Amino acid sequence: MKSKIDTILIIDFGSQYTQLIARRIRECGVYSIIHDNRITLKKLKQINPKGIILSGGPESLTGKNNLKISKSILISQIPILGICYGMQLIAATFGGKITKSKKQEFGSSIFTRIGKSKLFLGKKISKKFKVWMSHADKVTKLPRNFQSLGSSTNSEISGFSNEKKKIYALQFHPEVTHTTNGKQILINFCKNICGCSKSWTTKNKIEEIISEIKAIVNNDRVLLALSGGVDSTVVASLIKKAIGKNLCCMFIDTGLLRKNEVQDVEKNIKKGLKLNLITVDAKKKFLKNLKHVTNPEKKRKIIGETFIRTFEEESKKLKNIKYLAQGTIYPDVIESSSSSSKSDVIKSHHNVGGLPKKFNFILIEPIRKLFKDEVRKIGRELSIAQLLLDRHPFPGPGLAVRILGEVSKEKINILQEVDHIFIEEIKNANLYNRISQALSVFLPIKSVGVMGDQRKYNYVVAIRAVKTNDFMTADISEIPYKILNQISSRIVNEVPKVARVVYDITSKPPGTIEWE
Repeated sequence: MKSKIDTILIIDFGSQYTQLIARRIRECGVYSIIHDNRITLKKLKQINPKGIILSGGPESLTGKNNLKISKSILISQIPILGICYGMQLIAATFGGKITKSKKQEFGSSIFTRIGKSKLFLGKKISKKFKVWMSHADKVTKLPRNFQSLGSSTNSEISGFSNEKKKIYALQFHPEVTHTTNGKQILINFCKNICGCSKSWTTKNKIEEIISEIKAIVNNDRVLLALSGGVDSTVVASLIKKAIGKNLCCMFIDTGLLRKNEVQDVEKNIKKGLKLNLITVDAKKKFLKNLKHVTNPEKKRKIIGETFIRTFEEESKKLKNIKYLAQGTIYPDVIESSSSSSKSDVIKSHHNVGGLPKKFNFILIEPIRKLFKDEVRKIGRELSIAQLLLDRHPFPGPGLAVRILGEVSKEKINILQEVDHIFIEEIKNANLYNRISQALSVFLPIKSVGVMGDQRKYNYVVAIRAVKTNDFMTADISEIPYKILNQISSRIVNEVPKVARVVYDITSKPPGTIEWE
C-alpha cells in the first residue's frame, strides 16, 4: 500500500546518526522511515518515497567487505542525498574514486561551497560555514557528469551533485546541530528538490492513527496493556477516540514498579482519563520467573513472555478479546531490532524484541512510528493532563533492568525507596521538568560505611539524570552539588542497607540511558 503522505526513505548503513536524520526530517514537517541497505525495488515501490537519504556508516569502500545497495534504486529517478558513507557509495557506484585519507576528519571542519545548487538555497547559507565530519576515506575523483559542491579543511571534494538527475552527496553530517546550516540543507532537499509538502503534522498524525485503528479493529474489542506512562496513556486516548467502549485497559502489577505506582496509575487513569481499568496482581509470578536470572537480555525476554501469558490468561475472563494494544514507540523498535545488516541489537524492549514468537492476540501498536516528543505533542492535542505527559519514561521491564544481577524482593524494596527519594528531591528543587529522565540503579556490590560510629558493609546505588530531545542520544543533567548531597544524605540515612550513592555521568552514546 502506497503512503498517503509525503515520505523520505532513509537507507541505513549503520551510522550512529541514522535515527537523528529521521528526527530532523520530521522536524521539517515531512514523514521519514528507516530501512536497511537490503531494501528491494519492490519494497521501494511500496513505500513510494519522494526522496531517499543514504546514511553514513562505519564501513570502508576501499576494502573488500562493505555494504552496497542495488544500483536500480540509485537510478530509480527518485531524488537522492548521500551523507558521509552514502556520498562515497554514490561516487563508487557511478564511477568515481575513493581513497584512504592521509589526514582523517573527525569533528568540526569548515566547508567552502562552490557554484550554485538547490541544496544550498537560502540567504542564511553563507559561502563558508562550520560542518561536522566523521570520515577516514574521501572522494578523490568525481563520477562523470557530476559537479563539485565544495571542499572542506582536509577534503578537496566534500560535496557533489548531478542537478539534472537530482542526486546530491555531502561528506559532512547536516543532521547534527554542530553543522551550522544543516537544518536548512535538509529543508531544501525535502521541499525544493523532492517537492514534499508539510504534511507530517500533529493533527494529521492523529487522524491517520485513528483511521488505521478503525480499519483494523472494526467493531471488535481491544485489550490495552496500560502502564500509566506517557506512551500507553496516549495510546489509550487514541483508541478510545477510535472505538469508544470497546477499549478495555489492563494494568499488570509486576511487583517491579516504583513505590505507590499502582495507586497513582489507578488514580490517573480512572479519574483523569475516565477509563475502565482492570488491575492484575502478578507480583509472585514475575518474581518466581526471574529467580536466579542475571543476564539482562534474558530478564527482558522472560518479562515479555510473562506479560503476554498474563494477558492471555486474564483475557479469558473477558469476552471476545481479539486484539492487544501496546505503547511501542519508534526508538523501542530501532533498539530492539537490527535496522542494518551490520548493526547490533542494543537491547530488547519487553514489548518488541522481548515478546514471544507466538501468542493468542493480534498486536496493535498505534504509535510505533513516533518518537517520544511526537507522542507528547499528540497527548497535548488530545488534552491529556500535562502532569501525565511530563512523567519521566519508565521501562516496561521496570526495576528488573535497574537491578544489576539477580532480582529479589529485598533489592526491589531498597530500589523503590531510593528512587522515591531521588524523584521527590528533584521535584522539590524544581528540576524534574528540566530533566528528561531520572532513574536509580541497584549495584551488586557492597562498600564500607560508618553509621553511628559503627562500621557498616552495605550496598551501593547509582542515580542518573539525562536531558534529551529524542532519547536516541542524551547528555547528563548537571544537578547542583548541594542537591546531590541532599539526595545522597537522605538515601543513606533513610534506606537501610545502602552505604554509598554514586552519580552516573555517562552520555548516550557511548552508554545507554538505562543500565541494562
